[in-house]
Amino acid sequence: MIRSLLSIVLLSGALTATAQITGTVKDVNTGKVYLQRFANKMFFTIDSSKIENGKFHFKKKLPVPELYGLTLNSAGSNPLFVFIEDKPIEVELDSVAYYSKSVVKGSAAQDLFTTYRNSRNVKVDEFIKANPSSIVSAYVLYRDFSYRLTPDEIDNNVKLLSPSLQNTQYVNVLRELSPTLRKVGVGEKAPDFTLADTNGKPVKFSSHLGGKYVLLDFWAGWCGPCRRENPNLVRTYEKYKDKGFDIFAVSLDNKKEQWIKAIADDKLTWTHVSDIKFWDSAPAKLYGVRAIPSNVLIGPDGKIVARNLRGKQLEETLATLLK
Repeated sequence: MIRSLLSIVLLSGALTATAQITGTVKDVNTGKVYLQRFANKMFFTIDSSKIENGKFHFKKKLPVPELYGLTLNSAGSNPLFVFIEDKPIEVELDSVAYYSKSVVKGSAAQDLFTTYRNSRNVKVDEFIKANPSSIVSAYVLYRDFSYRLTPDEIDNNVKLLSPSLQNTQYVNVLRELSPTLRKVGVGEKAPDFTLADTNGKPVKFSSHLGGKYVLLDFWAGWCGPCRRENPNLVRTYEKYKDKGFDIFAVSLDNKKEQWIKAIADDKLTWTHVSDIKFWDSAPAKLYGVRAIPSNVLIGPDGKIVARNLRGKQLEETLATLLK
């Protein structure tokens, strides 16, 4: 309940209106549909509606326009994305293939989001210029582009958004992100932090720095791309661990058992820490991490050498540095 209220408070400046959502659920006649609020790349259940004869209905005061989720699983993290505005919408909910066959009618923002998802090679600045007042533009910049833009590019794109979007949760995060990225840029001293290891023992990151190159790796057991990258890390670690290289891994898992199992399954023999807080991970925020896998290579002097080196790129960089 506290997290749900907190997620709503994050919407400073949003209009509160009575949202009406009516819908049907394909091949389901009973049970519940859960309405979820989006905050920091996570969904939190805030209401539910009984399914009667395959139909459901919500009438609730909500901050709009905003992104919400509809799901048949109250604990589900992959709901149907629904942009709710100050007008009634109709939903044909189909749980097959992660709700990809569902249909939402009555939301202009949803229509724009669908068009965006079906587009290729989108340039975010052009998208924002074409839709400066749409909540979708703020969301897309925050969710799909922030992790690959420079601080200046983030700031410039935020300026393209209309005044009505400047107090949204998305822009608030981006305003914090750009100065953070400047603080952890190449040549800057790596910020320190302390976090518990797999046995619950506090570990200070700086105690692993000095006299060697250290890869600060952000990952999670639930993250498919991270798991696919792990064999590359294992190979590189085995090749260079005795030549002045180490890995220090921070997990963004939210279930300790899943984290521990992934470490064992992928044979990751270096130091691991986590606060089990998913995207609320404190070190991830400290280093401006908005997507995983992500990493920071730190030199023997404690300063950042490079960011987001993967596969052979990491191996080739170490080969040059450790000659």
